[in-house]
Amino acid sequence: MKKLISAAILGLSLVSLNAMAHGGAKPQHGGIVQSARDLSFELVPQENGAAIYVVDHDAPADVNKASGKLTVLNGAEKSEATLSSTGANKLEAKDIKLTKGSKVVATLTGFGDKTITVRFTVK
Repeated sequence: MKKLISAAILGLSLVSLNAMAHGGAKPQHGGIVQSARDLSFELVPQENGAAIYVVDHDAPADVNKASGKLTVLNGAEKSEATLSSTGANKLEAKDIKLTKGSKVVATLTGFGDKTITVRFTVK
């Protein structure tokens, strides 16, 4: 019985160490952070749009070949905008409004062979 409990504790500790290594990224630009495919995405509302900063294991990710679409749901109202690289690790969408409670879906390409979908809720 002691061996079983010890094995369970060891397994749980390894899982928690793995979660700590890949999760829990803190916002660097005052936005909302979500993770997908070992990357962290920070959505930052701007005056006339939104920015997404991409971080790969605490280092800015190269987004020069990345692009995508931002879909925003404000209640029953749906709007979309194109995300394009603005250099370094930043993608921007213009002419879109994010408000408290907005549901946001970013659909991104240019990070390997698969499309990445990231969901946010503006607080």
